[in-house]
Amino acid sequence: MKKIDLCLSSEGAEVILATSSDEKHPPENMIDGNPDTFWTTTGMFPQEFIICFHKHVRIERLVIQSYFVRTLRIEKSTSKEPVDFEPWIERDLVHTEGQLQNEEIMARDGHATYLRFIIISAFDHFASVHSVSAEGIAVSNLS
Repeated sequence: MKKIDLCLSSEGAEVILATSSDEKHPPENMIDGNPDTFWTTTGMFPQEFIICFHKHVRIERLVIQSYFVRTLRIEKSTSKEPVDFEPWIERDLVHTEGQLQNEEIMARDGHATYLRFIIISAFDHFASVHSVSAEGIAVSNLS
């Protein structure tokens, strides 16, 4: 089976929740495949967003491109609804002045139908997420 970027909206992924939304930088920008678009928080932390795959997937590698994110927690759920999230990955990111943070995570036990990303803290009053990429395969449809 061919590995694909499961987080692309063109693959059926959808951002179903985001704690903040700027009309110029909406949450959908994180998964649109365009490197020039992004989602921005609107102050105060934690901030979070949930990506729905609309199918069961197995994630092998995650790449998050962002600015000013200090601590990121990722939770996953294999439920048919966005409930029963379990802790999966937590990372302290390095502050990169003037450059995108490019956090690559090799995933273990990456079975999910939903991922919840929680930006616990940031290096500034605002943070942005430019892309979320999840390399892996679709295992089965939700039924």
